[in-house]
Amino acid sequence: MSFAAIRSRIRTVPLSVPFGRILKISPMHIIGSGLKVGIGDLTRIEGGLTGAIYGMVSGVEAENFIVTPFGFIEGLKAGDLIYREEQGMGIGVGRALLGRVVNPFGAPIDGLGAIEQTEWRPMQKASIPPLRREAISKILETGVRSIDGCLTCGRGQKVGIFAGSGVGKSTLMGMIVRGTEAPIKVVALIGERGREVPEFIETNLAGDLTNTVIVAATSDDSPLMRKFGAFAAMSVAEYFKDLGYDVLFIMDSVTRFAMAQREIGLALGEPPTSKGYPPSVFSLLPQLMERAGNEKGKGSITAFFTILVEGDDMNDPIADQARSILDGHIILSRKLCDLGLYPPIDILSSASRLMHAIVGAEQREAAQAARRVLSLLRENEVLVRIGAYTPGSDRELDNALKLKSALEKFMSQNEPEAREFSEVVAELTAIMKRA
Repeated sequence: MSFAAIRSRIRTVPLSVPFGRILKISPMHIIGSGLKVGIGDLTRIEGGLTGAIYGMVSGVEAENFIVTPFGFIEGLKAGDLIYREEQGMGIGVGRALLGRVVNPFGAPIDGLGAIEQTEWRPMQKASIPPLRREAISKILETGVRSIDGCLTCGRGQKVGIFAGSGVGKSTLMGMIVRGTEAPIKVVALIGERGREVPEFIETNLAGDLTNTVIVAATSDDSPLMRKFGAFAAMSVAEYFKDLGYDVLFIMDSVTRFAMAQREIGLALGEPPTSKGYPPSVFSLLPQLMERAGNEKGKGSITAFFTILVEGDDMNDPIADQARSILDGHIILSRKLCDLGLYPPIDILSSASRLMHAIVGAEQREAAQAARRVLSLLRENEVLVRIGAYTPGSDRELDNALKLKSALEKFMSQNEPEAREFSEVVAELTAIMKRA
């Protein structure tokens, strides 16, 4: 090889690794300079007490850039070196993830050893193009009678479970995971208490993680970990969807995800809007939720998102925005919970936007009749309780009162119970024919 050729090749090989330095450190972000980076780049910072600290570039100025760290920043100081990682924000995926519990980077946190990764997937990507989406036409059996009978969901649908604290979101989520016959299940536990991860596995899943992947980012993780935990879990679900599987995706909770972005946005100087949420929160929700659905020639992702409504206010900005994006909403009632009716699903306030398109006429009529009965009972509850109603005054109300106990029994369900969809529909139809 000639000397000129050697010199030409050497010119294309970097002789040193580019790096920048920390200029300023705050509790929520780090300002650096001297490195050419773009929004979303992954960085590594040397000098922390726990070793290298990873972060994401969340702001770029003319000379400086802002890094939001994934972990604790204790031990960092001005002048520490910042490196740009070649791989961007992504997660390693593969069939070996099944049965495992991982963090948002795909690293195992269950103590069962390393996980073989066969493919690298970006955490944030575009959703399914509108014209590549397939119509939702197949029923998804959840094993929960009140949902299957009156709020039937389809494969590829996006549904929200809305409730205040302590009403039973996690319990219902566990019932759906156990009762749904999906070949692949992906569960994202975002921003919840650390004890709830093993509790969810042992109590709600009975310790069975067969064909299930759990991605966990607990409340003590950084806001960036909580934010990207949701996107990482969705990327895992997309990997199996692209292999042709029908995937059940469950996330608890969207509110903690939104709160994480609120912390990040406010630290970057975004203006607060309703309840202190910056505009980026409301643009981030559809970026996550719209990635679920059916794709032509591939599988599907049916998604259930739990939304914690503060003070049981269903007009909470996150709840309101989520309802506008989702294909249905299931409202859990504290009043029904206090009466001992589980799961405490408020059928009158809940809706499945696709039920009319995927169920038969007989079930549709029975579900509408059940709603009418529940509406009459709610409207006249006080009159009946104080004895001001005289039987025989209203024939329709008399029929509703006659069906009350049967409907309440139908809507109530112990956690381990699960019934075939056809049995549920037959039972609901039989009850409504008694009127």
